[in-house]
Amino acid sequence: MGKPNQDRTFTADTPQKVGESVNLYGWVHAKRNMGQIVFVDLRDGFGLVQVVFDTKNPARETAEGLKIESVVRITGQVVERGGKAVNEKIPTGKVEVQATGLEVLTEAETPPFEIDQDKGVEEELRLKYRYLDLRHDRIHRNLLMRHQVVNFIRNFLNERKFVEIETPILTAPTPEGARDYVVPSRKYPGSFYALPQSPQQYKQLLMVAGFERYYQIARCMRDEDSRGDRQPEFTQLDLEMSFVAEEDVLQLTEELMTQLVETLYPDKKLTKPFPRLTYAEAQAKYKSDKPDLRKDKTNKDELAFCFITDFPLFAKDGGKLTSEHHPFTAPKPDQIKLLDKKPEKVLSTSYDLVLNGYEVGSGSLRIHDSALQQKIFMILGIDAKTAEAKFGHMLTAFKYGAPPHGGIAPGIDRLVMLLQNEPNIREVIAFPKTDKARDPMMDSPKTADAATLKELGLDLIKK
Repeated sequence: MGKPNQDRTFTADTPQKVGESVNLYGWVHAKRNMGQIVFVDLRDGFGLVQVVFDTKNPARETAEGLKIESVVRITGQVVERGGKAVNEKIPTGKVEVQATGLEVLTEAETPPFEIDQDKGVEEELRLKYRYLDLRHDRIHRNLLMRHQVVNFIRNFLNERKFVEIETPILTAPTPEGARDYVVPSRKYPGSFYALPQSPQQYKQLLMVAGFERYYQIARCMRDEDSRGDRQPEFTQLDLEMSFVAEEDVLQLTEELMTQLVETLYPDKKLTKPFPRLTYAEAQAKYKSDKPDLRKDKTNKDELAFCFITDFPLFAKDGGKLTSEHHPFTAPKPDQIKLLDKKPEKVLSTSYDLVLNGYEVGSGSLRIHDSALQQKIFMILGIDAKTAEAKFGHMLTAFKYGAPPHGGIAPGIDRLVMLLQNEPNIREVIAFPKTDKARDPMMDSPKTADAATLKELGLDLIKK
């Protein structure tokens, strides 16, 4: 086995290494041949630094022939830049590295597009070569900030006695408004798993299990039409608490978002406290349940969060009642009596978190009583036999001491998109799908071969 590169210096650390010899690894970001001197901008995962090859350097000839995006190892001495040579645009702009050695580890072919070019590259091409697109400074910074956002959330919740628990990816279909992605079972021919639209039932069962404060950075999948702020698979902060009122959830959410913005985005202008509007008020005043409350709608650095509360418990779909959110949402306690005669009038204990005209989170207090849950199913046209087949585990669990509970699920992708001033969540996801739900890089989805279909007991119907 080779020795570890313990003496490696990251480019971002070079300003603290003036006068020292360093060992750098990275990609050739740019090259400028000035005659007697060749300048190379070396980029690694943490920054960029200028390297100088002069006529005294035996590696100068090799430096002249370097191809952009090639992977290299460079040794040299860090020196201060003086006067007009200082580059204030980059964190390492007050230093440069006088090269003493150069080794080409991997020579790169000419990329299909300029890595640092922001416009003019078709999305299909960008996503086909997404590993190159991710080298772009803007996209790279988006993912670094996404990491910091998630890390902040984890630390915030861990300090408040929350427990991070993973829930299954292979599960059963859930009634959450979109189509499920289904996975055929080889061991049980004709049966299918569903990929989770959210961990809704699992987090409620964790409350029954006695984990009073749960969270998860959860992957969710929904088979619905894509748009700028929506992807077939996405990430949400899934959060649930026992023995809470609506106010507890809203206060925790506001505290989390306020501290996150003030810590990671101190230059943003944050409106606080977060305004609260009922669904009826929002519709009457703004004709929308996702109002943009910024004073200057063109200012992307102004953040106007608000909560929308008191949504209807049911929505009408062709004369039939459906759940406005999902069937586990609790009605307002003082309106339970209306369920028998005027269910369409009942309001729910649900709430959305809205930011600059985008819904970035949704939640509610949940039903924790088996009889009330069965009544909601009946109103939705789900008879007792169907309810038992689909949700028997929930109804049974509620009979064994289910605590009052509720939660919220802010979307990580959409939140980071807005914080990073991006127009599309694809810009803050490492490997997104196109607007047609395709992955050009992996060429998915793909057709299955005959052997796989036979093993799964499937026949395809040609349309």
